[in-house]
Amino acid sequence: MIRATLLSLACIFASPAVTYASDKTIPIENFVLEDQYSQPKLSPDGKFLALVVRMPIKDRYVPTIVVYSLPDMKQQSAVRMPVFEVPSQLMWASNTRLIVTKAKEVGSAEQPYLTGEVFAMDYNGEHQDYLFGHDMLTSYRHARYDDTGSYAILSGTPNKKNGHIYVTAHTWKGENTTFYDIDAKSGFRKLVAKIDLPDATFVLQNNGVARFAYGSDKENFLVLYKYNDAKDDWVKVDRDDDNGILSPFGFTEDDKEFYAFYRANGAPPKLVRQNLETGARTVIFESQDGSLDISMESYRSDLPFLWASNVGIPKPLYLDPNSAEAKQHQLLSSKFAGNFVRFINYTEDGSKLLFSVESDREPGSYFIFDKTTGRAYPLFANRESLDPDRMSERRPITYTSRDGSKIHGYLTTPRDHNPAKKMPLIVLPHGGPHGIYDDWFFDTNAQFLASRGYGVLQVNFRGSGGRGQAFERSGYRKWGSEIQDDILDGVQWAIKEANVDADRMCTFGASFGGYSALMLTVREPNLFKCAVGYVGVYDLNLMFTSEEAKNQRFLATMTRYLGTDKEQLDAFSPAKHAAQIKVPVFLAHGMDDTRATFNHAEAMRAALIKVGRPPEWMAVPNEGHGFYNTKNRMEFYQRLEAFLAKHLGQ
Repeated sequence: MIRATLLSLACIFASPAVTYASDKTIPIENFVLEDQYSQPKLSPDGKFLALVVRMPIKDRYVPTIVVYSLPDMKQQSAVRMPVFEVPSQLMWASNTRLIVTKAKEVGSAEQPYLTGEVFAMDYNGEHQDYLFGHDMLTSYRHARYDDTGSYAILSGTPNKKNGHIYVTAHTWKGENTTFYDIDAKSGFRKLVAKIDLPDATFVLQNNGVARFAYGSDKENFLVLYKYNDAKDDWVKVDRDDDNGILSPFGFTEDDKEFYAFYRANGAPPKLVRQNLETGARTVIFESQDGSLDISMESYRSDLPFLWASNVGIPKPLYLDPNSAEAKQHQLLSSKFAGNFVRFINYTEDGSKLLFSVESDREPGSYFIFDKTTGRAYPLFANRESLDPDRMSERRPITYTSRDGSKIHGYLTTPRDHNPAKKMPLIVLPHGGPHGIYDDWFFDTNAQFLASRGYGVLQVNFRGSGGRGQAFERSGYRKWGSEIQDDILDGVQWAIKEANVDADRMCTFGASFGGYSALMLTVREPNLFKCAVGYVGVYDLNLMFTSEEAKNQRFLATMTRYLGTDKEQLDAFSPAKHAAQIKVPVFLAHGMDDTRATFNHAEAMRAALIKVGRPPEWMAVPNEGHGFYNTKNRMEFYQRLEAFLAKHLGQ
């Protein structure tokens, strides 16, 4: 067992004692606590470890920047940001200077959104300096820079750490993109590149020259530009005959060739190597099923040495199987069989490596590998109250939908399930729906439900990410039709192939998943026994009247996803079809939700009451798109457990 030797940091963080289950049922509170640790980074010299720790503050756990000295794990600093502001990304600019990007929380069911702000601090929390963002003019040191019209993305550091960082700045109005080299101590900026392309990503050669820039046009199609030295300007690269285009990401040491993802006809991208001058191209890796969306960088450069797809159980693909990193990864993977080893970062001399170990049952344990001793030393583990040996297997599944599309997903089977008996099933659609997808790794809701004896079906229906642009676009304007077909076809697969009890099935989801949980019962009124919608959207017309819809980008995105045909919006809105919902419904929603606004839940509730089926109701003030307050999270899981047990006979 991986965790048997892990060092517990609970005493350092003064966390409340966790409850370890001694009986058959794992306590709900063990699932309520989120991942305690994230974003760990070794300093270049290996003397410090920076990470984000969820610390108990009043009624919730607040993400806090913490720095420790190594190897004694003595706390050097703990920096908490203003309310609802959280650290999004940590990066060392030097041995003692830490860079942080800001994000803002909107709810636990949604990733915090980047505010476009970057600041720096010393390892001990001192000399905090605002480097980029809308408050730049209030900084007495850097008032000469006006960033009110731009937001920043932290793009990396020079390969040789020198106290500088790379920042990509986008204008809020989508006018252009600028790339800066910023001194993390003085704050001075050097312009590296600029292009009249919104949301562009720049790719630098090893000599520091920005050679490529790519981004999306107004129709959300990828466009690529190459810097032409002779013209001293950016020149657009035309698509190939098969409508293919490149997304470069790194160069060979001599800068004569580059690596890129090649996207053609919306298929999952191929990994290629191409000559900068002649255009000669070699395909290195390709997959018909999924994008290569996992990568790990070499300690020598930003060029990854490993890729893997999140479709199914990730299988490493090495750029050079004989490289030192590949051999090291293979060795560590052999020591943690059944888990996926993820390299996080090296010290600058390559002598120490920070890595994590994850699986469907392991939420994440962290180690340092010391090359001089050949040993891996444990640091900490997420979800210390959850024993991986008591978690349930998540099995990748594949089936064919009614129109012949190949659909992937996962079935989580209760650990103690008797195979001689049919198991009750919870259908758990993911949020999004576009670009988001379920993967094999630890899933809190799936594991909680499995611990209560339910099988859990998760489907990466059309529109999901991870399988190329064509698959994602195939779900546009299909929210209530083909997307639900894919899920329903998955349910029929589970009944036929996975020993599921067709008379004991419920639906449950958050955000788009909440929408889908209700829409499935509209589509098939007699198939399920109950439905749970958590912070869901239920009347698609309301998506165009929210505060977010005043933002032109959001409005354009919703139009692309949903269309503007009111007849179809009504047809795809569960709140418009409450009379077809024949099963008990539980609705839970944050009253301050800005993503799926509270009027969605109110509309769904009113519609159900009107047809004589009032739902179980949990409306929570001061909560957004997912509950942060620990007591509210606890209550939701308690009520979810009771609701499902009541209607499925558990």
